[in-house]
Amino acid sequence: MSDRTLPRALVMLLVAAAAVIALAGVKAIDAVVGPVVLALVLTIAVSPIRAWLTRKGAPAWVAVAVPFTVVMVFLFGMVATLTAAVVELAVLVPSYTDEFGRLAAQAQLWAAEHGISPQVNKALQSLNPAQILEFAQGLVSGVMGVLTSLFLMVVLLLAMSLDAPIISRVMAAAAAERPAMVGALTTFASKTRRYILVSTIFGLICAALDVVALYFLEVPLPLLWGLLALITNYIPNIGFVVGLVPPALLALLTGGVRGLVLVVVAYIVINVVVQSFIQPKFLGDAVGLTTTATFLSLIIWAWVLGALGALLAIPLTLLVRAVLIDSDPAAKWTGALVSGEIPRK
Repeated sequence: MSDRTLPRALVMLLVAAAAVIALAGVKAIDAVVGPVVLALVLTIAVSPIRAWLTRKGAPAWVAVAVPFTVVMVFLFGMVATLTAAVVELAVLVPSYTDEFGRLAAQAQLWAAEHGISPQVNKALQSLNPAQILEFAQGLVSGVMGVLTSLFLMVVLLLAMSLDAPIISRVMAAAAAERPAMVGALTTFASKTRRYILVSTIFGLICAALDVVALYFLEVPLPLLWGLLALITNYIPNIGFVVGLVPPALLALLTGGVRGLVLVVVAYIVINVVVQSFIQPKFLGDAVGLTTTATFLSLIIWAWVLGALGALLAIPLTLLVRAVLIDSDPAAKWTGALVSGEIPRK
């Protein structure tokens, strides 16, 4: 038998092939994987409540019931709010058909004067008031598709809530024999909670400021667009752009080009300042991913799990990093490429 190792290029090719096969398998069962990951992230998010109740000597059933109730109230509230908002939007949008026709005629006249009629006409053919509704529906359908599977979500959350104390004891017992894996999973849970907490706080700040700006600019349904801004705050890099499109289009229909410009400027000032300059200072090293790794994770998980994958891109990537990289001491330089942090000697 030869002691020669496989060529590095062949190893990299095999790893890449295995990754593609694994992602394709996950994509094939995305209807199951999505709810499972969401339930796991939500269970991790409320675990401090369970730990606090346990320290205070609360009965075991209380330590399980309270975090479970918090999560269920959040899920039902989100489903109810999104459903009511989309229904209201569906009633509102058709009333702007005439206004869109007027703006389209003005755009065509301007394009004819500047010799760019074909390009403008093509853009107008693909854009109409119904696009606003379709955009909002498409964005929330992936989330609501999972959230409205309430039976599966309830079962998963209840099972994970019941098993959480047991898993905590197993992790503590395994720390002596598998310190690297236990440490990696503990770090994953801690970073996920901090990421969710910071993103939620700053998402609420951005959403509140967006609602106020849209209210003063007289854009219809400001609360819906504020909720959309909160949800898209969890989407790395491009989240605020996604949340900007529907209110900007409605501003165009209600206030013309001036209204569109004012909404775009307001969103840029609010969201770019908060998310690009203030939020990273509080988030710190909670994510532990380079900008490139974050953007690639968004692309990959959105392809695998759709809209829910975009929302859970960071927690999913942190989980993969914990299992495949952080748990392996020999992979410290791979972790450095992902996190951008030079490993300690």
